[in-house]
Amino acid sequence: MSRDADINQIIAQEEGLVFDHFDEEMAFVTGMAVRERALKDKAPIAVEVRTWDRVLFFAALPGSSFENADWIRRKVNTTRRVLKSSYRVVLEKKFEEPYFPPGRGFDNAEHALAGGCFPIRVKGAGIIGAVTVSGVPQRQDHFYAVAGVCDALGQDVATWALAGE
Repeated sequence: MSRDADINQIIAQEEGLVFDHFDEEMAFVTGMAVRERALKDKAPIAVEVRTWDRVLFFAALPGSSFENADWIRRKVNTTRRVLKSSYRVVLEKKFEEPYFPPGRGFDNAEHALAGGCFPIRVKGAGIIGAVTVSGVPQRQDHFYAVAGVCDALGQDVATWALAGE
């Protein structure tokens, strides 16, 4: 599980997992796919599926807390600003801190340097929103978000997963 291999696979995920259309029904299908997988694993997560202008799906599973919703908000802000997976941002960073250092233009109260937010890309429209998970280590948060997108698109999760998942 090398950092470069993960970055390359995330780029492939972002470019290859594309919806033909995305609406409230697709948001529900995607969110429920994440929820069901996490329930089966007994993962204490919260999941949100949204377009940039509104939340279309939210679920908080047993063991999650109020803090997960704030982590989701901050992860979404990061993905919306850079238009890539928040875990990719973590892996591509060139500084040591586990947060955005001053002078980078990211307010840490509004942006999280943490994986788990995956952009929703629609053919012909680009990135229109995100699937975001919070509650387990960031690599797993990323996995749950990607797995939900795979399930909604009818794609094999194993084909798109990062090495070792």
